[in-house]
Amino acid sequence: MMALVAMRVAGFVRGGRALAPLIAVLVELGVIYGGGPSPAAVAYGYSAAALFPVLAWLTKLLLDTEPDVQRRLARLSVGPAREAVAGVLAATLLSLVVCVAAMAAPWLFHGIDTSTDLGTGIALGVLAHLLAVPPAVAVGALASRAVTGSVRMGLTVLVVAAVLVVVLGLSGSFAPWLVPPVMATARELNDPGVPPAGTLALLTAWAAAWCAVAFLGYGWLRRGRS
Repeated sequence: MMALVAMRVAGFVRGGRALAPLIAVLVELGVIYGGGPSPAAVAYGYSAAALFPVLAWLTKLLLDTEPDVQRRLARLSVGPAREAVAGVLAATLLSLVVCVAAMAAPWLFHGIDTSTDLGTGIALGVLAHLLAVPPAVAVGALASRAVTGSVRMGLTVLVVAAVLVVVLGLSGSFAPWLVPPVMATARELNDPGVPPAGTLALLTAWAAAWCAVAFLGYGWLRRGRS
């Protein structure tokens, strides 16, 4: 299965499909950190939220890179479950690489206020990105051609999901559990001081439960498609 993961990552990068998400990441980071230094927790919280739709898009592009016939051959070779997991692992690996680069980027532009508690801020930033990656991969997987059957439908699913994450996440009143806590995490890190441990545990459990449902749905939808 790891060979299949490596093949999909290589095909995505060498095929040039990684270029568009890379440009989007650079633009977002320039906008976020172009206004001057911010506390690490605040900067990284909004960085994770801004990266969410890009990582979902990256996941969709990666899963759509492989031709349908090649994907069917992979399912026959390693089995449906392992083939689906290989795609998710490949997307997660690339998403983590993007997050590492995103956390390193502000230091090049003096975008982090070093007068604050850097250790705590960086730790909270790592948590914010870790809470954003699995939901983004899940949304991108649900929008992939293997599930939706067409590029148009996949883009519709991706855009609608990204909009709902932002709108419902910002409203905080109408069924916020319908979306992952990406915006909720950014808001918590924007408040002065360190969020209570109970709040961080709740956000983590919320993200884990949402991702469990989303990935179960992805696996169930993939069962009926080749």
